[in-house]
Amino acid sequence: MQKVYTKIESIVGNVISVKADGVRSGDLAEVTTSTGKSYANVIKLDGDLVSLQVFSGARGISTGDSVRFLGVPMRVSFSDNLLGRVFDGAGKPRDNGPVLEDNMIPIGGPSVNPARRIVPKNMIRTGIPMIDVFNTLVESQKLPIFSISGEPYNQLLARIAMQAEVDIIVLGGMGLKYDDYLFFRDTLNTSGALSRTVMFIHTAADPTVECTLVPDLSLAVAEQFALQGKKVLVLLTDMTNYADALKEMAITMDQVPSNRGYPGDLYSQLAARYEKAVDFEGAGSVTILGVTTMPGDDVTHPVPDNTGYITEGQYYLKHGHIEPFGSLSRLKQNVNKDTRDDHRALMDGMIKLYSAYKDSLEKKSMGFLMSDWDEKLLKYGEMFEKQLMDLSVNIPLEEALDTGWKILSECFLPEETLLKSDLISKYWPK
Repeated sequence: MQKVYTKIESIVGNVISVKADGVRSGDLAEVTTSTGKSYANVIKLDGDLVSLQVFSGARGISTGDSVRFLGVPMRVSFSDNLLGRVFDGAGKPRDNGPVLEDNMIPIGGPSVNPARRIVPKNMIRTGIPMIDVFNTLVESQKLPIFSISGEPYNQLLARIAMQAEVDIIVLGGMGLKYDDYLFFRDTLNTSGALSRTVMFIHTAADPTVECTLVPDLSLAVAEQFALQGKKVLVLLTDMTNYADALKEMAITMDQVPSNRGYPGDLYSQLAARYEKAVDFEGAGSVTILGVTTMPGDDVTHPVPDNTGYITEGQYYLKHGHIEPFGSLSRLKQNVNKDTRDDHRALMDGMIKLYSAYKDSLEKKSMGFLMSDWDEKLLKYGEMFEKQLMDLSVNIPLEEALDTGWKILSECFLPEETLLKSDLISKYWPK
């Protein structure tokens, strides 16, 4: 039986408090005001005092308004009808399409038991050489994209959404500028990728609480598609906005702040979302790529710092490309041994030479005399950056490997690459 309470004890920011019994953390409630109804969810229990975060904000709510607890957690509809649709952070249609209320599933459930997971072993092709060749994305992996403001991380996510060889894309946007939302929608629609995509978008103008719900909505839907045997890629941007929303809610509830004002459970909150990445035995998989912007390019900031302990590597987006130094996919060795026999050796050899190019570039900038070897490295580095590192390059893995061999052959003698002679005899351009 649902109880209705007609006295609100306090209103602080977007959090209201009601004295009630039989209520569970995470339960939904319906707040009825003179202007209409709004949903809220239970975020704190202190004896019989229940704190609720109002989705649409507390403006217009008075202490005499009524609160009805629904007895269920936040839920989202799940079916194939989600594909091609855009929803907000509360699960309501943002695309003027019909409201979906069938097959409601709870969000924010536990992650899969590690004992039931299988070892990641399948590559996800993206058509981006700096990912496919040098830091391969692996099915059921969880990876952040570390970036600073101004870098084209949303453009990178859109390209991955269009090109990744997966069945379903779930895009979760948090604190997006409206222009960024329109960019995602229009780009995916134009490319035809929207038909296999579900979007949950929270813009900077939307209520803060909806920002905290976007990852849970996205991952709940992704998990259900994976259980149906689908290969699902979840793209989240920006997890720093998500953490900032958690901080704002924690301050409202007078929680003791931790590092730089973030809540003390920031690590647990992030881990609970990233650990949803899984490869189900006999079914599909969930892979997570989440953008984490670093204020001031500070990797020790609490959000990227905590994220690094949870995830299996990271991509660094700097100067408009994925930086080869610092970027790491720890699971790439699980798959790049099976792609082509020259993949690992070429990857290692080209990165070593690119590192030497960086040293030669520094010598040149300081006015040192350039040797013939330095000149070769400078030519190599420029070709490497233009033909492989540039994010506009869109080629399959095999073509990217062939391009790597072509670059080496135009800059060096075979013995200067230090690659195995059997690989050189097989792949060196004639």
